Amino acid sequence: MAIPKYNEMYREFLQCLADQKPHSSKELKDFIADRFSVSSEERQTLLPSGRQTVFDNRVGWARTYLKKAGLVDTIKRGFYQITDTGKKILDSNPAVIDNTLLEQFESFREFMHQQNAPAQPDANKEQRSQTPQDTLDSAYSQMNEALADDLLTEILKQSPDFFEKLVVKLLENMGYGGTVADAGAVTGKPGDEGIDGIIREDKLGFSLIYIQAKRWDRDHVIGRPEIQKFVGALAGQGANKGLFITTSQFSKEARVYANRQHTTKVVLVDGQSLAKYMIEYNLGVSTEAVYQIKRIDSDFFSEDFD
Repeated sequence: MAIPKYNEMYREFLQCLADQKPHSSKELKDFIADRFSVSSEERQTLLPSGRQTVFDNRVGWARTYLKKAGLVDTIKRGFYQITDTGKKILDSNPAVIDNTLLEQFESFREFMHQQNAPAQPDANKEQRSQTPQDTLDSAYSQMNEALADDLLTEILKQSPDFFEKLVVKLLENMGYGGTVADAGAVTGKPGDEGIDGIIREDKLGFSLIYIQAKRWDRDHVIGRPEIQKFVGALAGQGANKGLFITTSQFSKEARVYANRQHTTKVVLVDGQSLAKYMIEYNLGVSTEAVYQIKRIDSDFFSEDFD
């Protein structure tokens, strides 16, 4: 039979994890291929980009959508486990496990840009009204959101030291420090007074950016007191530029306080922004495919040929 669509793999994906133990990506792929009788030759069929197989790509998207709905969790790199919610769904044995079923979960609706989860006929109508360019833009956005989620998951598995080095490297990739050799330095250590890194914007170090990097759970909310401490640490260094970057999020009060600083410029970067910057500046990611969108060259057809 033909390779199943990603949404047709949901039930088998969950069934492979039904024992509530961690299973590797290879185990999942082999299990799904066996259930759908996907041959070895079919499993080697490549996407048009030639960088990944169709089967692996679809299993990957099935995993992403199930994770967004909260039915599957990543235990460690390449290993997945069913959640309590996922087990309840599987045990209830619904007639179909598809995107319509997943829309009951708010996290999935947000990922799909459907705040109120419209009825399926309306969703289909909206989809039919999209231009091919709209469809491409929507798919590109979803792929980047899924990648951002995976990036944060990987970062949270690393050590605080790794995160501090990552932040300094990201700023260098973004162009801070310019052509200054070894512009970025990790300084975080016991007694660092809240300064984890420094970026030198000029060779002599007249202009410095001081960094605080906090690798905290995504649900953690950083309040005003933490930003006040950072501002105090900057004052202790005689600094006028500070970056507080985290894998979590900031409260409204924290952002208001940071924006009100006059003598010291304080920039706050939360987890979602961090992941987007990493994608934009190619840190921790690699390009899988490049598609060229072409259009008619009107000037060509308005010229006369000799």
